[in-house]
Amino acid sequence: MARTIFDTPLLEPMLRNASRGVLRVLGWKVHGELPERAVRCVVIAAPHTSNWDFPFTLLAAFALRMRIRWMGKASLFRPPFGGLMRWLGGIPVHRERSNNLIAASVEALKLAPGPLQLVVAPEGTRSRARQWKAGFHHIARGAGLPIQLSYLDWGTRSCGLGPLVDPTDDVDGDIARIRAFYAPFRGRNADQFDSG
Repeated sequence: MARTIFDTPLLEPMLRNASRGVLRVLGWKVHGELPERAVRCVVIAAPHTSNWDFPFTLLAAFALRMRIRWMGKASLFRPPFGGLMRWLGGIPVHRERSNNLIAASVEALKLAPGPLQLVVAPEGTRSRARQWKAGFHHIARGAGLPIQLSYLDWGTRSCGLGPLVDPTDDVDGDIARIRAFYAPFRGRNADQFDSG
């Protein structure tokens, strides 16, 4: 995989140090620490209700010493900003194609060297979604990786990491337990987040 902002020499350490300061100035608190076992994992990013979630996710990732990659709709990667989006950790997803995104993600995770946290928004949209897509679970299980719960809570202006979850055969049960963790959190557009 190509180099991203999270592993760019000289810049990366400065951004890690600056991110906590920026979040503090903006009134945000950072909670948690990436467990050693989550150096390679699938990360749930929720609630996802606003475009503002993206810059705050990047700040939180730096503050938490993460090396995230994230999937976004292919239109975000068109010129003139495509290179920037890839450098920020983006991986374009062509939603209109009938390729197997889960299998491709599993294979990419298995082949990618070093630390890597693949961020997935389980709602699959910034709009209100009653059902969460199970792709994050299938990707984690297929790649043999744990699921790291992370959050941006606009209600308390806090961001951080929750528990680490090992996916089981019981997809619906796992998702129900994961959604219960997110019940107290508010998205920026609170009426668009449904934790279940």
